[in-house]
Amino acid sequence: MTELHDTAARPERAFLVGVRDEEVRAPEAESLLRELAGLAKSLGIEAVGSMMVGLRARVASTMLGSGKVDEIIAAAKAEGADSIIFDKALSPVQQRNWEKLSGLDVYDRAELIIDIFASRARTREASLQVELARLRYSLPRLAHSYGDLHRQRGGRYGTKGAGEQKIELDRRQIAKRIADIEDELVVVRRSRATQRKRRERLGLKRAAIVGYTNAGKSSLLNAMASTADVVAEDKLFATLDPTTRRLDTSSGSVLVTDTVGFVRNLPHGLVEAFKATLEEAADADLLVHVVDASDPEAAAQFATTMKVLAEIGATAETLLVYNKIDRLPDRAVPSLPFDGVSVLTSAATGEGLPELVAAVEKALTADARELTLRVPPEDYAVVPLLYREATVLSEDHDGEATIVRCRIPERLGSRVEKYRVD
Repeated sequence: MTELHDTAARPERAFLVGVRDEEVRAPEAESLLRELAGLAKSLGIEAVGSMMVGLRARVASTMLGSGKVDEIIAAAKAEGADSIIFDKALSPVQQRNWEKLSGLDVYDRAELIIDIFASRARTREASLQVELARLRYSLPRLAHSYGDLHRQRGGRYGTKGAGEQKIELDRRQIAKRIADIEDELVVVRRSRATQRKRRERLGLKRAAIVGYTNAGKSSLLNAMASTADVVAEDKLFATLDPTTRRLDTSSGSVLVTDTVGFVRNLPHGLVEAFKATLEEAADADLLVHVVDASDPEAAAQFATTMKVLAEIGATAETLLVYNKIDRLPDRAVPSLPFDGVSVLTSAATGEGLPELVAAVEKALTADARELTLRVPPEDYAVVPLLYREATVLSEDHDGEATIVRCRIPERLGSRVEKYRVD
């Protein structure tokens, strides 16, 4: 009888290495190592083992001392790992040396995050931003991609070897591609600015849902806006592209945008590349900061998000949302340094959603005044304006004019004052 074999490709098996030093103490290092496992899982990589190492004196060639290098390689091979992933950034030289010594693929947290972003990108903007980050990351590593060619002899004295020629050609190609992407992103960002202006002309207030990756932002937007078309998965970085939905409240409509999640030690190149995406948060009238209340690292994740928001100039009023409270048996939410309005929710069960919508409505319509206006026929164009930019509660006619009872934002006050009925 013919023996059957399972030919399905098995997932990559990785050995994870966390590093504690003067900057990253043991508790944070352990937290980051657990997060690294989550990042790997998001790419379908199986973590077969891990090790936490202390870094006292950095070695230029491998970051760690030779004894620790041998120990990590032995442990990775004993677990049958295909790769070694470091939570600490590796220089191009260190990455190349580790691969030569171990015979395994070796990369760091930054490259792992870039790979995750590349796998999630859907729109043209996200794809361009990821490609830009990848090219900037790979450029300084070119010299170590052609080590064998670089050592080849040949040609006349004073000419460059095959490796050097290849590196220069690739550098020029990458530099040109980076310039092309930057030009294309200018066009994309201009288009996004146009879309924002169009929304502003509608007179609708805007809220941006922000927070750590996998905190449940997309699930909340789906639940609030009664839609199911925003990607919501139990994965890190499931959302890369900002998605805006219209939320209808008793006081009128507002726009709510889901944004890319934050993560500790996000590669600088990705922060820069996703600047246009993060501008959705910077330009919002309200920040809905979602925290996974069930995550033991909620405090560190909250601090990371607040730090990035400050860096991009997002200073709008903030509403804090403790999400996933269904996973807290005692409903004891983490203590965070926040003294504003907070709401407890569960996107999975629907608990707290009415309170969340009410809090968003209240925050975005705090400056609205309820007025009764009498608009004569010759000025009837004001009525459609009220429907667009205010909240019309009722419309009636007295035979000569249109009587509109409405809530208007402060910016419309002077424009409709002459129609006001005391």
